[in-house]
Amino acid sequence: MIPIALALAPGLAIMIFIYWKDKFDKEPKRLLAFSFLLGALSIIPAIIFEMVFMNYAESLPNYFISNAVKAVLVVGLAEEGSKYLMVLFFLFPRKAFNEPFDGITYCVMVSMGFATIENVMYVMDGGMTTALLRMVTAVPAHATFGIVMGYYLGLKKFDSENRNYGLKAIGFAALLHGAYDFFLFINYYPGMAIGALLSLRYGLLFSLKAIKLHQQVSPFR
Repeated sequence: MIPIALALAPGLAIMIFIYWKDKFDKEPKRLLAFSFLLGALSIIPAIIFEMVFMNYAESLPNYFISNAVKAVLVVGLAEEGSKYLMVLFFLFPRKAFNEPFDGITYCVMVSMGFATIENVMYVMDGGMTTALLRMVTAVPAHATFGIVMGYYLGLKKFDSENRNYGLKAIGFAALLHGAYDFFLFINYYPGMAIGALLSLRYGLLFSLKAIKLHQQVSPFR
């Protein structure tokens, strides 16, 4: 029971943090719960996509290219793409999506739905050590991917020029996700996990800045 509780805890903590940061016009709790459910469901198309294309990525002859394709174009694009579509079709058109920060809120809630289900699956297999490790790495990483996506979706909805923000939302989230996974995939070489930590650090710094920027432009401020 303790490992499962630890698997659930980081996602819950991050959702509370984002809800607290949504200072000026908080989203309906039912819609946030719905967003979490959408994220949990988004793991299904992601797994199907990965199953279809993983063998191709692994068949590439160059070790680094193979892992780069697997990390960015298979795992990163599949997982972030699934989350993106859930937000775009079910949350983006809502009247409650009425300020740029809402992009961050909804994308993080969807990301935490995805990350929580994924985390429980890993922790059931790996136990306490996996739960503790993923609490400070994988789940916060998914939050940063969600914030990156949500930052650009917020711009997409409220910037009249709409300068390819939708493409940036999915592209940058998938790229950041892929960079994180790439260094874990090549951890066969000593020290490569440091690259994953550096990409996580970059994601966290970007996330804090993105949160601040969207707070500053809220029409409800």
